[in-house]
Amino acid sequence: MDAPPAPPSATTFDPIVPPPRDGGKLSSMGVGDGAEPMTDAQRRALARTEAPQEYNPTRANAKFAKRPAAVAARAAQIASSLGGFVLDVVVDVQTGQFEANAKVRADQLRKKLTELGPAFVKVGQALSTRPDLLPAQYLDELTSLQDALPTFNDADAFEQVERELGRPLEEMFAMITPRPIAAASLGQVYRATLLESGDEVALKVQRPNIPKGLELDFYLIRAGAAFADKYVDSLNTSIVDLVDEFAARVFQELNYVQEGRNAERFARLYGDRPDVVVPGIRWEYTSPRVITMDWIEGTKLSDQESLKAQGLDVLSLVDIGIQCSLRQLLEFGYFHADPHPGNLLATPEGKLAFLDFGMMSETPERARYAIIEHVVHLVNRDYEAMARDYYNLEFLDPSVDVTPIVPALAAFFDDVLDASVEELNFKTITDGLGGVLYEYPFNVPGYYALILRSLTVLEGLALSTDPKFKVLGKAYPYMARRLLTDPRPQLRDSFAELLFQDKKFRWNRLENLLREGSKSDDYSARDVIPTVVELIVGEDDPETGAKNTLRPLVEAEAIKVVEAIILGQSLEAARSDQLAPLVNLLPDPLRRLPPVKIGTADEEAKLFALRDQVLRIVNMLSSSKGFDPTALEPFTEALRSSPAARSFVEAVVSGVVQRVTARVLREFLTPTTGEGSSAAAGAR
Repeated sequence: MDAPPAPPSATTFDPIVPPPRDGGKLSSMGVGDGAEPMTDAQRRALARTEAPQEYNPTRANAKFAKRPAAVAARAAQIASSLGGFVLDVVVDVQTGQFEANAKVRADQLRKKLTELGPAFVKVGQALSTRPDLLPAQYLDELTSLQDALPTFNDADAFEQVERELGRPLEEMFAMITPRPIAAASLGQVYRATLLESGDEVALKVQRPNIPKGLELDFYLIRAGAAFADKYVDSLNTSIVDLVDEFAARVFQELNYVQEGRNAERFARLYGDRPDVVVPGIRWEYTSPRVITMDWIEGTKLSDQESLKAQGLDVLSLVDIGIQCSLRQLLEFGYFHADPHPGNLLATPEGKLAFLDFGMMSETPERARYAIIEHVVHLVNRDYEAMARDYYNLEFLDPSVDVTPIVPALAAFFDDVLDASVEELNFKTITDGLGGVLYEYPFNVPGYYALILRSLTVLEGLALSTDPKFKVLGKAYPYMARRLLTDPRPQLRDSFAELLFQDKKFRWNRLENLLREGSKSDDYSARDVIPTVVELIVGEDDPETGAKNTLRPLVEAEAIKVVEAIILGQSLEAARSDQLAPLVNLLPDPLRRLPPVKIGTADEEAKLFALRDQVLRIVNMLSSSKGFDPTALEPFTEALRSSPAARSFVEAVVSGVVQRVTARVLREFLTPTTGEGSSAAAGAR
């Protein structure tokens, strides 16, 4: 049919609203992974045409062994394009100019990959997340590699839509743009209006015959990877394994039904946030090679001039992206694996819309906890523990000795940690850490590399607006909230490890966690109380025999705190000017008693500092959002029903009495040379 002109910009869209859970609010506790069985509508969409081709290197080897001419022709094309680049790099290495010319060579590589087509564009984007494979200059250049490829013939696209959906265009759409509004490596997008409902939609059509080209290219890329694995000794990672993993993901992108299911799963997990938008899928107009979704009016985050013209706050949008990325990485583990700026839209209302769910990935549960533990070890400057974390993060094989890595981590992070969290530049850290990874036998898992790229891209967008923006400063409130409120045993251990160092309680860290955690949108003081109660009076585990080894440390600290509060308040009262009238009424001998004091001046200063800090923390917690008197019920309930809690209180009371008694006796029995009476010293 003849396509009419593009419609006006005003649109209506219906983002997916996930069903309420846990009282209407989604959380990481009890929600699962968001995956649900295939629906009838999805089955019908999948059955409309031939099933998409999957990646199978064994099949490709057998297939192309019989087609040497096609293989030779494509190999010659690739060699002629990349051969000059490889030769230049070899010369740079031999002449000692590799570092000096790295930026120029990286630019050459980006252009070559774009010219070679979809498979190589995807490979370039994947390489941009691999600090264990390429130096920083190449990572920077390849990060800018976008799916900016020429569009394919519109008549072919419309024919593909009719063939896939089984109906003429005019029976489905009242309007469709004559030209695509966007083109990517695997398909292109048209804007359309549904005939039946009048709703505006985005119609994505896959490039015809694209699986054939991808299969041949990945066959050749895999052959080159096998050669590199065999002859390049400096590689720390199996390139063939990386190619197989990545090619499988690219072929998964060819299944648009799976992309629609990915979008709905993403919406179930993250669409509960009022500032996140995920387009709904129109399953009656979707097939394995055509996907129709709600049209979302918006501006790409990379188009910052347009954003400013609309009065949209770029930094606020980036912060939304950071918080959502952290939930993807550390909470649910299911995340967007193609996080370039073109896949993020700012809506006119200032919300952030996520697009293109063809390539998704997951963070293993063990790795989610390991990342948080890694942050705790970093804060504690426990570089030996950091090095051991790389086993759980799957960066290192357990057979690798981490001893030589510890000095490299210390040398890098000691400088980094001299800055406050708010001053840390995420890209600087990842570049520096990438240098460490590049020098040692690390194998950076794909999930970790992708999420690093996501946060780096977001920080890059923000830095163009505010050079002082620091992504870690925005991420820290999320980490603090998780440590304060998440009940999982793994995070309770990390929380305790952060607060106790060298068997000493770090009140400044608790204060900082509360201050930063309260900045998180999901923070509630009510959720903090159970964590504190568990830390204080956690029971021993009768099944495993595990002991609460922190209880003696907490008891000792609680005794010092109660003593500081009691004596501090008493000293202030005794030295108050308000007592002067009463002091003047005392007999002269009493007024000549030594002044009231608690140890040396330094001891008194430490006592007052501890009291003030604890009272400040109590006030911070009681005045933060979500707190009310009923929030203390877990603590009062523990006192009524828990033997450990009663034992804790008895131990604290006994300890305070003993310490106060000892201080008083010491003061009376120790000769003094001071003048003036105890009350008069403060009341005169």
